[in-house]
Amino acid sequence: MSHPTKSSASRAVLLAVGLAFCGTAALAQPAVYDAGKLEYMDNCASCHGVDGKGNGPLGNLLQRSPPDLTLLAKNNQGVLPMNRLYEVLDGANVPSHGTRDMPVWGREYRIEEAQRLREARRHYDEPAVVRARILTLLEYISRIQAR
Repeated sequence: MSHPTKSSASRAVLLAVGLAFCGTAALAQPAVYDAGKLEYMDNCASCHGVDGKGNGPLGNLLQRSPPDLTLLAKNNQGVLPMNRLYEVLDGANVPSHGTRDMPVWGREYRIEEAQRLREARRHYDEPAVVRARILTLLEYISRIQAR
């Protein structure tokens, strides 16, 4: 009857430890999809900055400096003005003539989603898609508020 050699036993232990470590490392850092952060980075960070403090690379090209989004709640007695933010993003209460530095994201989302879904030849609920994208962005903005 042959006994396992010390080196084969050591290899088995190393293999077990290695597999356990790989499994633990994979569990410790799962891939996280943050739709709100992605929406922010794609559409807001260029002016408002990656950190939301109004220091984006395009901010100095605007007529008015972009606001520090991390202070919205603090500057409103600790309450994030969600309805007003939604209106600004969607374009509600924005004059039809004249300009503003910030794009009307509701309109941009409608155009973008219509094009994407037209290409896919699928029917969709345009108001629901636009509302979801705006609310996703607002949820992210709520997470970056100064405490």
